[in-house]
Amino acid sequence: MARTKDFDENEVLNKAIAIFWHKGYNGTSMQDLVDGLGISRSSLYDTYSDKHTLFIKALESYQAKGSAKVCTLINDAGSAKETIKKLLELIAGELLDDQKHKGCFMVNAEVEVAPHDPEVSKMVCQNDQQVEDAFYLVIKKGQESGEIANKQDARALARFTFNTVKGIRVTAKSTTDKSVFDDIIKLAMATLD
Repeated sequence: MARTKDFDENEVLNKAIAIFWHKGYNGTSMQDLVDGLGISRSSLYDTYSDKHTLFIKALESYQAKGSAKVCTLINDAGSAKETIKKLLELIAGELLDDQKHKGCFMVNAEVEVAPHDPEVSKMVCQNDQQVEDAFYLVIKKGQESGEIANKQDARALARFTFNTVKGIRVTAKSTTDKSVFDDIIKLAMATLD
């Protein structure tokens, strides 16, 4: 008979995200996870089998939460430009509120782990494509309504906007000067005129 888990898996994944995000994948030991997750080593191995599997689950959880936020904002927003500006401001705001300057967990995984790990690389590429596609749909809608100029291809604008998001996420690791992000967002929005 299978044993029931004596812990909340979502809570454990949230703690794992925090640990990996703070220490990085390579800087996190199994002992760090045992100490930080509040579960026994045997429960950790029984549930996740190894550090890599737990990292993948944590990254999936982080990605799902991020996608849900983006989808909610896209579905609730009015105009295309307003939607894009709100997305950029949301991303910058969350990063600026982070006192530890951790940046984005997904971007950190992309830089640290993806070059050597095909599974993480695939996850990052799928996430990137999802976000780019979300920007594309909003930009295309804005071009069709006349709100966004048709001078540039909608896909190219989506890629530029998403690259701006990645730049914001990396820049937030080294500065908390809000005016830097305000300038980046202002210039990114100007590309839509």
